[in-house]
Amino acid sequence: MIAYILVISAGIVAILYAFGLVWYILKQPEGIGKIVEIHNYIKEGAKAYLKKQYTVILSIAGVITVFLVPISPLLALSYVLGALSSVAAGYTGMWIAVHANVRTTNAAKEKGVAKALRIAFNGGMVLGLMVVGLGTLLIVLQYLIYGGTAESVKSIIGYSFGASTVALFARVGGGIYTKAADIGADLVGKVEAGIPEDDPRNPGVIADNVGDNVGDVAGMGADLFESYVGSIISTMVIAATALILYSGGGWVNWALVPLGVASAGIFSSIITSLLVRVKEGGDPSKPLTMATIIGGILIAVFTLPLTIYLLGPYGGLRTFTVVVFGIIAGIIVGLTSDYFTNPNKAPVKKVAFKSQSGAALTILTGLAYGFESVLIPAVGIATAELIAYFLLSSYGFWYGIYGVALAAVGMLSLTGIVVSADAYGPITDNAAGIAEQAGLGEEVRAITDKLDAAGNTMKSVCKGFAIGSAALTALAYIAAYSSTILDVTGFTLSKVRELLSLLDAKVISGALIGVALPAVFTTLVILAVSDAAFVLIEEIRRQFREKPGILEFKEKPDYGKAVSIVTSYAIKRLVTPGLLAIIAPIVIGLILGPYGLAGSLVAATVAGLMLGLFQGNVGNTWDNAKKYVEEGHYGGKGSETHKATVIGDTVGDPLKDASGPSINILIKLMSVISLIAAQIIIHYNLVSFLALH
Repeated sequence: MIAYILVISAGIVAILYAFGLVWYILKQPEGIGKIVEIHNYIKEGAKAYLKKQYTVILSIAGVITVFLVPISPLLALSYVLGALSSVAAGYTGMWIAVHANVRTTNAAKEKGVAKALRIAFNGGMVLGLMVVGLGTLLIVLQYLIYGGTAESVKSIIGYSFGASTVALFARVGGGIYTKAADIGADLVGKVEAGIPEDDPRNPGVIADNVGDNVGDVAGMGADLFESYVGSIISTMVIAATALILYSGGGWVNWALVPLGVASAGIFSSIITSLLVRVKEGGDPSKPLTMATIIGGILIAVFTLPLTIYLLGPYGGLRTFTVVVFGIIAGIIVGLTSDYFTNPNKAPVKKVAFKSQSGAALTILTGLAYGFESVLIPAVGIATAELIAYFLLSSYGFWYGIYGVALAAVGMLSLTGIVVSADAYGPITDNAAGIAEQAGLGEEVRAITDKLDAAGNTMKSVCKGFAIGSAALTALAYIAAYSSTILDVTGFTLSKVRELLSLLDAKVISGALIGVALPAVFTTLVILAVSDAAFVLIEEIRRQFREKPGILEFKEKPDYGKAVSIVTSYAIKRLVTPGLLAIIAPIVIGLILGPYGLAGSLVAATVAGLMLGLFQGNVGNTWDNAKKYVEEGHYGGKGSETHKATVIGDTVGDPLKDASGPSINILIKLMSVISLIAAQIIIHYNLVSFLALH
């Protein structure tokens, strides 16, 4: 009972604290004049896009719900709750972000960097707390309301499925929007017209600002909401399907551990947020980076007594150690992303230096560092997985698998603070854009640029964190899928492990197909961004050509037309990549059977981890190399070196903010769908299945 009270209290406290931060932000002055006018353009554009996007997404979710009802009404109900929770968290985060941006700009103008940082970070914290608060609270309430049984845990899988559905479409749609706008505005504005970033003469500048909110706030919020609830639910499913065979009623305490760890993460995030401060003239990136480390330490401190209470001294200490290694793996992934993308570190400086010889070397050097950046996170995640498995496998094989899933929960227990730091990024990006467009002067722009630079680094850390946690969560779902095969077929563990052998032709065939799926997905997303950017570029060129007074500040650009073009393309192209994730595992399972599908899931997870980490890091390396040159190095703004880095940045844009971060949802959504469809796939293959084996 104490554990349930703790978890429910944590969820409620997170939501209430988030609303308290909303009150704090809204009472801050937004300023007057031009900055408010620009803010209103951004706010209206973001609201209009999300309204259209969520209309499409919820329509698709409605169709899926109809198919789920015959399988299980509770599963369908959980699916609807998961979809609506994701929409609520993402929309709330975006709504407060577009109110925080202008207040951050005004604070930079009137008060300085310390006040501006506080407003921007609190704006991001609203999203972080909504993600963890809603997710934790609704999972435990569903579990209790559905009866607190093993079957009720299986029904809650629908909650993760609903969150995954919204997350994938929102991440893809938001990514297409934000990167098409960014590329179009940069290539015509910076390279062709030679005007600064966020210059009010650029017709695409408002669309670019809107994209920061719909892609990097609403999209990333949905992304990590899905990861967060997925890690908790997959661990609970393993407890309710596999561990129940060995521990009887004791499985309940094992199922409560991930919820307890999540609660520890909530309280740690709130405490840590109070420490994110900077003195006037200080570096905002330092408290943001330290917040992750301090948050991890606090989670470990809070988790130890909780695990001992639930599992006893021996099991509690081992389980606590698993959580700690999950946290360490998350920090390793984040710090590695920071090293390869931070403008103060060697890789970014080297890319900027090589750019003096043209865009080709910008691209090649960035690619090399992008591939290199994958190694340490892969080793860190693999190490955490092995340690987690061996720490608990002394109880039995499935306890070891449970350990792997719990390591993902440990990593994602940092979600509250990581999402807060990530959402801070687009708020400060918008603030810098508003300052530039409103002509507030070099002193204010210097403050907003400093805040923005810290935000870019944190966005990179968050993307690495998201894809790293996705790998562990997907493996947990694959394990849950395998335990479902065990449950449905009644086969022994040794028989299932034998049939999942890499020597089986169907498993290998499935793996070969699975490796290709993240690549196909990447292709669909990048082509969508490219097509939308092409049309936007032509529109910006048309406006410059037909209204020459725009560049002389004599005519006003048609911002609405640019916003409309990008919105239209993003909505049209968000569906196909999402359907690939939903349909592919079902088709593979029906053709190759449950074991062929298992091979496909493992291969897609491994390939997706590598491809997602690479794309997220290389894109931010190119982005920050551009910013490094813009600070005055190697010729500064307008130089040939600068033009080379702008090209590198535009190549990296769809990688880091569209296809790369969407891959982590792809691999988890495939695993969730496989888990839900496992019984159907097994029964469909039953005749040939029994004949062969």
